[in-house]
Amino acid sequence: MPKIRTFTTTATAASTTATANSTATTTAIAALTCTALTLTLAACSSGGASAGKPTSGPIKIWYSNNAQEVSWGKATVASWNKAHPDQQVTGEEIPAGTSSEEVITAAIAAGNAPCLVFNGSPSAISGWVKQGGLVPLNDFSDGASYIEGRSGSAVASEYKSSDGKYYQLPWKSNPVMIFYNKDMFKAAGLDPDHPALATYADFDAAAQKLVGSGVAQYAIAPAPTNEFFQNWFDYYPLYIAESGGQPLVANGKATFDDAAGQAVADFWAGVYAKNQAPKEKYNGDAFADKKSAMAIVGPWAIASHQGKVNWGAVPVPTSAGMPADQIHTFADSKTVSVFTACNNRQSAWDFLKFATDQDNDGTLLSTTGQMPLRTDLPGVYASYFAAHPEYTLFAQQAGRTVEVPNVANGVTMWQDFRNGYLKSVVFGQQATSQWLHDAAGTVVSDVAK
Repeated sequence: MPKIRTFTTTATAASTTATANSTATTTAIAALTCTALTLTLAACSSGGASAGKPTSGPIKIWYSNNAQEVSWGKATVASWNKAHPDQQVTGEEIPAGTSSEEVITAAIAAGNAPCLVFNGSPSAISGWVKQGGLVPLNDFSDGASYIEGRSGSAVASEYKSSDGKYYQLPWKSNPVMIFYNKDMFKAAGLDPDHPALATYADFDAAAQKLVGSGVAQYAIAPAPTNEFFQNWFDYYPLYIAESGGQPLVANGKATFDDAAGQAVADFWAGVYAKNQAPKEKYNGDAFADKKSAMAIVGPWAIASHQGKVNWGAVPVPTSAGMPADQIHTFADSKTVSVFTACNNRQSAWDFLKFATDQDNDGTLLSTTGQMPLRTDLPGVYASYFAAHPEYTLFAQQAGRTVEVPNVANGVTMWQDFRNGYLKSVVFGQQATSQWLHDAAGTVVSDVAK
């Protein structure tokens, strides 16, 4: 997996399991992070701005450490600093760690979080709120109105927390789809321009040809590892599609112990049983290395694979072959939050609005290929998509996405779900129907804690 997202990997294998629940590890990492980065006294202080009107002044931000986002971050910071000499922004790549969630959790615990992190995962927001690490964006007079004006009022259903407040600004999405290698498909006797991949039966037939002919070692190679986020790139997108747009949890109840959830579990169990996907971790990008003919990825993969793989993209399959313009998928979105360790919160909010205005969102799109979470994305940036038609399909898909549920203990919930998935679906040690039933109970228990 080629790019760094909210973890040290983007959409495929990471090398280690997230361990953000360890207080001892968290504290140690926080101390090392603060020392190694030689953070300013304000940034390393244990408290944030005092109650009252937010103040303005210098701030520190973190952004993701993939090359395209670093380029965007540096340019945006430089543009702001030129116009705001008394509110200088210091931008840094997020410190290395097992996952960004772990690093941010540690920074909150130590009181040395930056003012903004342009790499937040919605799954971690509830935990950071519980830590007391995030500022409600509703505290700013135009907080809610700016978020809903930029992204549409519908974002409230996915990005508002249970107390009715926004602790995250929906920033960008990477709607995941099926990438396929056109050259491999052609070599296997499959149509490289209009591949039959709409149904589970279609997918299986293509997989059998690809692997059986020896063209590809694997048809597809999602990471068979136990990081909590890995189900976002195998089970979850297909469940969202099969269910017509259901999240994993709705109104405090698990949704997946149903016909749609069963169909998806059995689909993936069949893929693994037929050795169409690896059961061991591949150290690298199996799609880029042409070990697999397909991958489930977002638009970030276009830049990563350009010139290396002759690729095409189609929506994820459904059991009956749902029309492409009706298929929903996983958003893989990133959000931005203001942290309570920040002393100059008004500058943080003003910079956040600046960084996510129409011009800077356009620059983000052109620099990274990732989709700003704005209303009418294809219309707002029509000239870009006209010049880059390969991104148009993802822009259209961006209007039909589902995020991870904004629930308490989201990381724990996904970790428990992942552990059961590996046991049942990947390694066949438990019937899928039993796993789904057990997982539904565990998920409800996790989010109720």
